[in-house]
Amino acid sequence: MSVKICIVGCGALGSVFAAHLARLDDVEVYAYDVSQEHVRAIRESGLQISGAVEFTIKLRATSEAKEIPVCDFGIFATKSLHTRAAVEQTAHIFGTSGAVCSVQNGLGNEEIIAERVRYVIRGATTMAAHMRGPGHAGFEFNSNLWIGPFEPSGTPFERVQQLADLLKCSGLRVVALEDARGAQWTKLVFNSACNPVGALTQLHHGAAHRFSPTSALYEALLQEGESVAKAMEITLHSDPREMIAEGARALGKRNVSMLLDILAQRPTEVDFINGAIADCGEKLGVPVPLNRAVWRLVKGLEHSWTDPS
Repeated sequence: MSVKICIVGCGALGSVFAAHLARLDDVEVYAYDVSQEHVRAIRESGLQISGAVEFTIKLRATSEAKEIPVCDFGIFATKSLHTRAAVEQTAHIFGTSGAVCSVQNGLGNEEIIAERVRYVIRGATTMAAHMRGPGHAGFEFNSNLWIGPFEPSGTPFERVQQLADLLKCSGLRVVALEDARGAQWTKLVFNSACNPVGALTQLHHGAAHRFSPTSALYEALLQEGESVAKAMEITLHSDPREMIAEGARALGKRNVSMLLDILAQRPTEVDFINGAIADCGEKLGVPVPLNRAVWRLVKGLEHSWTDPS
């Protein structure tokens, strides 16, 4: 009997997951995305992945959640600010026993999903992808996906392992952990430095890393995030500085996602990244002035698009 998996938010990263899983004979993949143009392209020509791997595959795609049957697993890959709307539209798909894994940026997504879904899986990855057009995602590079139970949901580790095994069989790199908080916070701390600095300076990742003033700001933000994690008794999975250096060595000019949002005048995920770290730090009495400052700057920039007066 086939395993049914729904990818909620089939943008760049969601497309990578959907396309890989759709190659498995014993998995039925359903891609849900609000972009009707993207869905139409997938239905007509298949979902194309290029870059780190090259292939095109047919799969079921829709903008109507009611067309999707009850699924065993879900993977949420929407922007964090769309999580609540997405889970309100799709929660019924996972019935009473489906497990949903968030591979999104920041903190708070699992809590939102858990309001409507019984079993929730915490996820974090540094995989990078971007949309090249409707039905076509560019997969910049493969890297590990770390997943583990979202503790308040009581998700059995066996469900985490089952999803990890399917993703591994599809060709993705996955590590199942009993406690994935350290991996999630490593990615969070990394994002808390790279994303707002890139967004506010409009420097690509390598340039911001090499320019001493912005490199120093990276380090100060990293230290704040690490202090908050320590106060929460969370041990980081790895050093986010190594992630920054790895990204800076990549070929080409890689812009962080928050800068892409700023350039397109789209709302950013800053509430779920720097805002979340600032909220946690202030509750715990850990100084977080830089995270609060960059949060305010990005929110002010967003505000300028709608109320420049």
